[in-house]
Amino acid sequence: MPVIRMEFTIQAPQQICFDAARSIDLHMESTASTREKAIGGVTSGLINLGETVTWEAVHFGIKQHLTAKITEMEAPRYFVDEMVSGAFKRFHHTHEFVPLGENETKMLDTFDYSSPFGILGKLFDWLVLEAYMTRFLRTRNEYIKQAAEAKARALRQESKKS
Repeated sequence: MPVIRMEFTIQAPQQICFDAARSIDLHMESTASTREKAIGGVTSGLINLGETVTWEAVHFGIKQHLTAKITEMEAPRYFVDEMVSGAFKRFHHTHEFVPLGENETKMLDTFDYSSPFGILGKLFDWLVLEAYMTRFLRTRNEYIKQAAEAKARALRQESKKS
């Protein structure tokens, strides 16, 4: 049962970070390398509590489908998405946003998952999947960080013009 934890400091307010992490459109942009696209449930905009999204992507050369549901949410502090169906045996993905100041947020990402296929799944985790998922999540989180910081800069520029 691997657990992948990451922490990023983002130069943007908590709400901007929270919304960037829930954005279906931003998710598709950040996962272009695996050609992820939302094909069911919420397919654009911001996903909310109780809603699902079905993703189609290519991982390890295989087209896959995964449906996740937002099972917990306390805006703009955190949300949790969990797998409803897909290649994992299960996953529980927590996204937390801690304000460090008016324009700075700590984003905590915890991905807790189990692979199917018993001992073979555990071996695959150890040999390949945990490192693959760590790279995948890091790339996605760095994209969220850049997008949130760009939006915060644009809003600050707008407010200076007013």
